[in-house]
Amino acid sequence: MKQLSLAKLNRPSIDAYRDIDKLPIVVMLDSVRSAMNVGSIFRTADALRLEGLVLCGITAQPPHREITKTAIGATNSVAWHYEKDITKAIAAHKERGYSIAALEQTDASILLPARDNEVTLPLVLIVGNEVSGVSADALALCDLALEIPQFGTKHSLNVAVSTGIALWEIVRTRL
Repeated sequence: MKQLSLAKLNRPSIDAYRDIDKLPIVVMLDSVRSAMNVGSIFRTADALRLEGLVLCGITAQPPHREITKTAIGATNSVAWHYEKDITKAIAAHKERGYSIAALEQTDASILLPARDNEVTLPLVLIVGNEVSGVSADALALCDLALEIPQFGTKHSLNVAVSTGIALWEIVRTRL
């Protein structure tokens, strides 16, 4: 077995990528404090061809050295914008018909993988701060909460890792 060269992977250029139809999924980062996590989420959004990212609260924004390091160019291909107040960002997406889901452990969270009718598109997936999770203000505006089953001693996964797992679970059922 031999690794494929970049040329054989047949990836679109950044200009071509911008014109390709995207999945109607937006990831909203609720005060994610690590710029490296932000960069990793940019890279995941590019890989899954998502509509874009909304960076909220204290979330770092490009250009930023640590975002650039982990995004490896995805800040040039993924649409994004900054909105200080996450509740305004949620309201704007609700007005446009998006379902709003938090990736959070709650008393009513749905374990992934979810049934097809539980997670509908277009979708905003809100991921939270590494310590405090999705804020109470944002959670109060969500239509549902999604949870990744875990079987170890820790109660959570890294935000970039959990975002990738959850998005893959949502996207793979639509391939």
